[in-house]
Amino acid sequence: MRAYVALFKSNMLLTLRDRSVLFFNYAFPLMFFFIFAGLFAGAAGTGISFYVGMVLTMGILGNGLFGAGMRAVAEREANILRRFKVTPISPLPILVAAMVSGWLLYLPVVALLIGLAHFGYGMPVPRQWFSLFLMVTLGLCAFRAIGLILAAVTNTMQETMILTQLLYLPMLLLSGATIPSAVLPKWVQTAAEFMPASYLVSGFQGIFFRNQTILDHGPAVAALLATTVLGMFLAVQLFRWEKEEKIRPRNKLWVLAVLGPYLLMGGYRAYTKEHLGLNQAMYRDVQRSGAFLIRNARIFTAAGQTIEDGSVLVRDGKIAEIYQGPGPDPASLKADVVEGAGKTLLPGLIDADVRLSLLGGVSAGNRDYEPAKSMPRAAAALLYSGVTAARSLGDGLDASLELRADIGLGAKLGAQLFVSGPLVASEAARGAAGFPDTLPAAVRKTLEPQLVRTPRTPEEARRLARDFKTAGVDGLAAILDPGWGDGAVADRLDLLLARSVAEEARARKLPLAVRTGDARDVADAVEIGAASVERGSWRDELPGPLLDRMARQGVYYVPALAAAEARARYYGANAAGLTDTLVQQAVSTGVWNATRDLLASGKTADPSKAARDRQAFEQARANLLLVWKAGIPLATGTGAGDPLVFHGPSLHRELQLWVEAGIPPQVALEAATSTAARLLGASNRIGSIRKGLDADLLLVDGNPLEDIAATERISLVVFKGERLHRAALFEQK
Repeated sequence: MRAYVALFKSNMLLTLRDRSVLFFNYAFPLMFFFIFAGLFAGAAGTGISFYVGMVLTMGILGNGLFGAGMRAVAEREANILRRFKVTPISPLPILVAAMVSGWLLYLPVVALLIGLAHFGYGMPVPRQWFSLFLMVTLGLCAFRAIGLILAAVTNTMQETMILTQLLYLPMLLLSGATIPSAVLPKWVQTAAEFMPASYLVSGFQGIFFRNQTILDHGPAVAALLATTVLGMFLAVQLFRWEKEEKIRPRNKLWVLAVLGPYLLMGGYRAYTKEHLGLNQAMYRDVQRSGAFLIRNARIFTAAGQTIEDGSVLVRDGKIAEIYQGPGPDPASLKADVVEGAGKTLLPGLIDADVRLSLLGGVSAGNRDYEPAKSMPRAAAALLYSGVTAARSLGDGLDASLELRADIGLGAKLGAQLFVSGPLVASEAARGAAGFPDTLPAAVRKTLEPQLVRTPRTPEEARRLARDFKTAGVDGLAAILDPGWGDGAVADRLDLLLARSVAEEARARKLPLAVRTGDARDVADAVEIGAASVERGSWRDELPGPLLDRMARQGVYYVPALAAAEARARYYGANAAGLTDTLVQQAVSTGVWNATRDLLASGKTADPSKAARDRQAFEQARANLLLVWKAGIPLATGTGAGDPLVFHGPSLHRELQLWVEAGIPPQVALEAATSTAARLLGASNRIGSIRKGLDADLLLVDGNPLEDIAATERISLVVFKGERLHRAALFEQK
């Protein structure tokens, strides 16, 4: 032990006398920190953490590869190690002393960077500080081990420099240590997964931004530990005391053994491509950090208050403050400014009835119907249109849960999803599931099993509900209405099966949405305990006693007038809705053109169905007024995905139809924000402009409280504090 202590003291003294070591250990990281902080001043607050993580990685790279490797070679060439050879000492104490001294000398850099970021730029102190300490320690040990093995397998300082630079420069430039990985080409991002530094960068970002612990990075931690142990073992075995001792060229291959864990992980990531989403998510954390002030706007809070001239401060993805008037000086808040004069700020809109698997139109290419393409595109179209949250009623289970996770993580941008799983329905109700008549037979055959479940016994119905809960859905959905059939109501879902689903939903604390078609369906949905009634009654008037019961039970009513209107337009071969500006922007060119051509061809024309659906639309309007006057909670849902009901623009049309039917604009806007958020059980996060809630916001030109069409005149969409570049939403892969 005395040898270890003596060598450690000697190492520390020699290091502190070496100005180059002090420069690269302390001055070099700090220089880059101030450069990054100056270039990206808008990332103050949590955002500065991104650059702290980058600089920490840069420092660890230099400390390990140059501080350990180059110094070991320099001491061998200066015949310092020869002096130790004559003493009764082995290589292990020398290498351990080098490892410990390098670790101890770097720890002040970590404390200094965090202190500067916290006191100078408002970065919160990391909650998982112990995990941060362990990650720094593992990184230093692993990279110093790599440095020592480089020193062991090279014969001269020139060789060591070349080999070190071959490792250092790619990691410095491509691993995310100096350039965010998400902005690099995908092939470069994949190549970076073979580099140890990439896992340090992702580990630091997870700890800083997502309060992750070191246990959340198990594979990376295991690789760093393996590198440390294997590198030290090989460095001991290949240790040379004198420069005259030469090592064979083939021994350089031992470097690949030390890097072996990263080669394996890189190969796995290249196959799964999961790193691409993780890189986007990390970069999205930066985009959602920092602060900006939307000032001098009309603020519809959706909480019973409208501020005619106010300002909202967004910081680190949350609504930080709400002010009357212009608010404080933005410079004092370290915030960017968004001018809101002449505009209205709303909470992000919510569509409580969408199916992302269906296009709302038709396409000439079957690939457009593939859920892997159609669902992310639909979620992006919703967000493009200011719809920041949506409830999926009847999408494929695995695909919708995967997309919800990707959006929640930040790997993809789209409306926040609340998944209610496939629709539970009768065989006869498959036609009511919204498949357009023109859907290719092959596509329909593929989609139907994903979007609809048809239990035949009560136990099977209960098992479906349990399985959905286990999978992680946010709610359940069923269809009582089987569709129009041949002018009469066909067989609908057996009420015993529907009741079984409802009972299991209550037991599992899952809200049940039930699609209905007439007053009898609505009454049965209320009887079995539905949380919400979708579409209500399009065939007959809702009676007063039923309305009273709905009000007492607090059953939400989601009328989907946009879907009723669209049915009449579809069978009337009426392309009027396609000319809407927002529709032309949000719908893909291929789908828009194919849908226009289909309507122009007259293939969808059916005068009797068009007349029937126009009558259904009028009945739906009348029932909406009755429901509102009865005091029943209203929420907006459009049936997006049904023919001519396009994701995003249809919610703005829904609001317009409500106001045309006689609903006050304020009530309609509350139904699309705060009330819909309560229906989704998310009012503690979204749906209102209130301090502490997620910054999901929609800034529009004009005043939708006077002209509801103003909601379509979108100036800015903010999602979780990120000011979106809307056109780029459709460029995601």
